[in-house]
Amino acid sequence: MAGLFDLSGKQALITGSSQGIGLALARGLAGAGAALVLNGRDRAKLETAADMLRAEGFAVQTLPFDVTDHAAARAAVDGFEGNRGPIDILINNAGMQHRAPLDEFPADAFQRLLQTNIASVFNVAQACARHMIARRAGKIVNIASVQSALARPGIAPYTATKGAVANLTKGMATDWARHGLQCNALAPGYFDTPLNAALVADPAFTEWLKKRTPAGRWGRVEELVGAAVFLSAPASSFVNGTVLYVDGGITASL
Repeated sequence: MAGLFDLSGKQALITGSSQGIGLALARGLAGAGAALVLNGRDRAKLETAADMLRAEGFAVQTLPFDVTDHAAARAAVDGFEGNRGPIDILINNAGMQHRAPLDEFPADAFQRLLQTNIASVFNVAQACARHMIARRAGKIVNIASVQSALARPGIAPYTATKGAVANLTKGMATDWARHGLQCNALAPGYFDTPLNAALVADPAFTEWLKKRTPAGRWGRVEELVGAAVFLSAPASSFVNGTVLYVDGGITASL
């Protein structure tokens, strides 16, 4: 039974993994036996995260590249596969937020959201999938959101990108499941992360969230690990195109 969740011998690339959810998922996958490949654009932050995880006894490599650059993503993945071995698991975690009323939303911020939150998922998944297809095995986990299903004032473009992540995940499964890949999405609810720092610091929002969420609290990033390991492990061998919400019940409740 334990083998269903064993990632020993697998290499996992986690984008945006120098902090927050990406770093927590990296630590969790390493705890299940995976060797880590951390990605980010800030090399200094990436190396700090890598050193911290190495000090905890985990096998860690870094692969800095800009996930919004299609050519850079493909070159980085191809180079890694050629020189350092297969990427068996991809966690597409890189993302950003920008809050503004929709009628005043800056066009340049909208474009950045599209590139960071959805184009990056396509870029890195395609680069990794080409190798996974050749091996007829691979796990792709895209990080969606409760905003894949719900909306709130001030984040309409973010909501649009996360809805796109959910549907792109279904498209990946539809195209690639026949080649032995499992492509799914993990959709966090409201978690205490750097991306949500402004909301966490807002007592009124926190009070609203506690009332709105059946679990009555913010999520802790460690609570995403079990779902991520499941979607990355043999246990999910016949799970494809699924969006798994880890949200304290917020999408289940009015």
